[in-house]
Amino acid sequence: MFAPPSPSMPHALLAEHRAKLLETAREVSFPQGIRLFEEGGHADRFWVLRTGTVELDMHVPGRRAAVIERLGHNELVGWSWLYSPHVWHLGAEAATPVRAYEFDAAAVRALCEDEPVLGRDVAQWVGRVVAHRLHSARVRLLDLYGPYGAGNGV
Repeated sequence: MFAPPSPSMPHALLAEHRAKLLETAREVSFPQGIRLFEEGGHADRFWVLRTGTVELDMHVPGRRAAVIERLGHNELVGWSWLYSPHVWHLGAEAATPVRAYEFDAAAVRALCEDEPVLGRDVAQWVGRVVAHRLHSARVRLLDLYGPYGAGNGV
């Protein structure tokens, strides 16, 4: 999603908007097994992965957390920072060693407010990620807990 627009990813951020966002980023790394955030915690930052894999998970009462999706190169980790009340809706853990760009949520929200076209582009980008994650969560939970899984059978 953070990569340049292409026929396979026409909805990625424009190059000028990626460059503006990267001006606010810092490079970070996480060892395998570190928790980036917990469901219900304050969403004050987000990441775009450079290398490695992050697993998004959802708390399921009485069971282990359900892994909803695995994210890799150029993918956005965290969207809750953009929408009030800025609380994580999922948890995230580094499944492998990770290198990423880390963004301060307040700084990016301020940049988006100062530059409405960039703000609209970021909101659309994050909105597409939210829609995709919602679908992934639904399919994964049906696979785990539904009587017939997420298959096409009725």
